[in-house]
Amino acid sequence: MCGLAGVFSRNNWSADELQGIVSRMTAAIGHRGPDDDGVWVDAPAGVALGFRRLAIVDLSAQGHQPMRSANGRFILVFNGEVYNYRSVRRDLESIGCAFRGNSDTEVILAAFERWGICQSVHRFIGMFAIAVWDVERRELSLIRDRLGIKPMFIYHHAGMVSFGSELKALLAGPEFDRTLDVTALTSFLRYLYVPAPQSIFLHAFKLPPGHILTIADPAAPMPASSKFWSAEVAARQGLASEFAGDDEEAVRELDTLLTDAVRLRMQADVPLGALLSGGVDSSTVVALMQASADRPVKTFTIGFDQKDFDEAAHARAIANHLGTDHTELHLTGADALAVIPRLAEMFDEPLADPSQIPTFLVCQLARREVTVALTGDGGDELFGGYNRYISGER
Repeated sequence: MCGLAGVFSRNNWSADELQGIVSRMTAAIGHRGPDDDGVWVDAPAGVALGFRRLAIVDLSAQGHQPMRSANGRFILVFNGEVYNYRSVRRDLESIGCAFRGNSDTEVILAAFERWGICQSVHRFIGMFAIAVWDVERRELSLIRDRLGIKPMFIYHHAGMVSFGSELKALLAGPEFDRTLDVTALTSFLRYLYVPAPQSIFLHAFKLPPGHILTIADPAAPMPASSKFWSAEVAARQGLASEFAGDDEEAVRELDTLLTDAVRLRMQADVPLGALLSGGVDSSTVVALMQASADRPVKTFTIGFDQKDFDEAAHARAIANHLGTDHTELHLTGADALAVIPRLAEMFDEPLADPSQIPTFLVCQLARREVTVALTGDGGDELFGGYNRYISGER
């Protein structure tokens, strides 16, 4: 993961002051990007963008951020990946665009130049949080991917907007009101997390998934964000044009779609692996990865000494069947308990998902050998795998 942060203000800060502010904000999220960092400042406009990079695609200096578009109109910081950037790049090259490097960031900027921001994000397949300054229109646009996989926190007060990948970046900004939002606390107790657009702090909020927020004047009331994608609309469109084939055709179509999705997410210039639990979701992802790979996929799992929570045997059986390069680490209850004091620092706001501890531990294990890891997250939501989906219809 990478990290972004920035400010847009009418406080007449100097270039040095803006540089210092955003440098402090990105330092607070330095763990997100150990490979490179940068800050871009336009003092007369009152805007500064900062970035911490975890290099995944195009490891050269050509992937450095903040990045300016070829014609100089857009300056961008971008956390995430646009998985179909190669096909978007080919489309742009076919209409005359030229590229210096091989990063998806440069493709995003070229798309913004040619098609505009809103039309471009409709073309992107991926997970992304983007902050882009339009020099010509003097506007800051903040963008979050369709499902909100990548975070974007925003704070607005007294003629100043700050934003970042984590709340701790905002806390390190020029000012931050720490008043808690009691309605967000109520939401946490109801849902076990704080849903967007709320944050645990009253004056900070999350940009909702699938939205673009464009700010022309940080001293004015915060404008409403615009929606470029909706899960409800996508579901209704699917119901209106249901698949017409039989069961065998449906299986083949699903296999084609899943295979394509996994292959797109395997594009990386760094070591790549997968988190394997042995369940249906992660096993399916790993099977499709292995079918597309020319060498054993690196898979990782953790086991616990309590049998009720130990999935290591299932993962081991899948890894043996598929022939992956499997790593397994057994942990004790004490190992899990040792993570608990660190959770508040990791998440910045309350989260009651019990999987956060094993997820952290298996990611820590995987990071020893790979930079990117695919998982089975989201399978239950897409395919109705939880009992509550059945109960909800009654």
